Amino acid sequence: MIRRLVISGYRSLRNVDLSLGQLTIVTGPNGSGKSSLYRALRLLVDAAQGRIVQSLAQEGGLGSTLWAGPEVISRAMQRGDVPVQGTVRRDPISLKLGFGGDDYGYAIDLGLPMPGRSMFTSDPQIKAEALWTGACMSRSGVFATRKGPAARLRDADGAWRDVQRLIAPSDTMLIECSDPREAPELLILRERMRSWRFYDLFRTDRGAPVRRPQVGTSTPVLGSDGVDLAAAIQTIREIGDWDAFAGTVDDAFPGGSIEIEASPDGFSVEMKQYGLLRPLRTAELSEGTLRYLLLAAALLTPRPPPLMVLNEPEANLHPDLLKPLARLIARAARDSQILVVSHAEQLISELEIEADCTRIRLQKRLGETLAEQDDADGPSWTWPSR
Repeated sequence: MIRRLVISGYRSLRNVDLSLGQLTIVTGPNGSGKSSLYRALRLLVDAAQGRIVQSLAQEGGLGSTLWAGPEVISRAMQRGDVPVQGTVRRDPISLKLGFGGDDYGYAIDLGLPMPGRSMFTSDPQIKAEALWTGACMSRSGVFATRKGPAARLRDADGAWRDVQRLIAPSDTMLIECSDPREAPELLILRERMRSWRFYDLFRTDRGAPVRRPQVGTSTPVLGSDGVDLAAAIQTIREIGDWDAFAGTVDDAFPGGSIEIEASPDGFSVEMKQYGLLRPLRTAELSEGTLRYLLLAAALLTPRPPPLMVLNEPEANLHPDLLKPLARLIARAARDSQILVVSHAEQLISELEIEADCTRIRLQKRLGETLAEQDDADGPSWTWPSR
């Protein structure tokens, strides 16, 4: 389980250090930084998949994602005695992401290239990385480190060896140095991070692809877009906990049930509802009903991930569905660590009734996201040096 998530220099997240639990709720008003936190977590997965630089380019480049305020916010600025203003920069431009878990931790530091060497002056470069055992980096716990293009690995006897090739500025150690014999810990952590799942706003409008039949193949993991819903539900029926899925449908829609129709056009979902003489096809379902089925298929996956992140799962749901959704999320949290980003107080209240939750409240001050949570004290966080 991830115990700590630390972000520095990403959008409004100038310096955020969060303690996570088995089920964590991140809440706060609009514009407080919830979406930035969600995207920062996705960037960590992109690091494990070797595309963090490309993802930052899609966001407008590193310069567009960096903290836009002053490097240091003085107490006089906080009190309003002096205007918010920049000072001479002391530290290099940097975006840092890291987490620490029960067994392994990882941190990455991204910056800009040295001027004058290339026209691609806005391309982000990986300046430093570290992997370690435990929730926080320590000298004795580090087993892989990288400064610029040079990387070092520690063997089982504790001896360090240099990697005999230089790593490109856009490549991570998780990609370039993972090896089942030479560096199994890097491979384990890379594959674990790759299996994290993120579910954002599913398309459920009238023209959404999920409303049309889709080719049916075994689908133990619902896609992030939810297009393979019918195949995912059928997979749960055959190799997953079908009783749990049927139970959550009945919990949300008393007397309702789900069937999967196979035709030459593909698989499609049909829903029987109490009082109706025929089942409703996917194209006939309301947006809220379809979204609830998508969340049920994601949360009751036959292959629970180490971490699942739900961004505003309450969107388009009728208030009557929030209590069943809370029960569904609490049940899924038995098998996966779950982080819910939400500003729906009703859903948050129901989750706190159903399970032991860690709650993080975000707020903005002078453009900076600040996090408030109980029992957040812990050892100081250390970033890898460049």
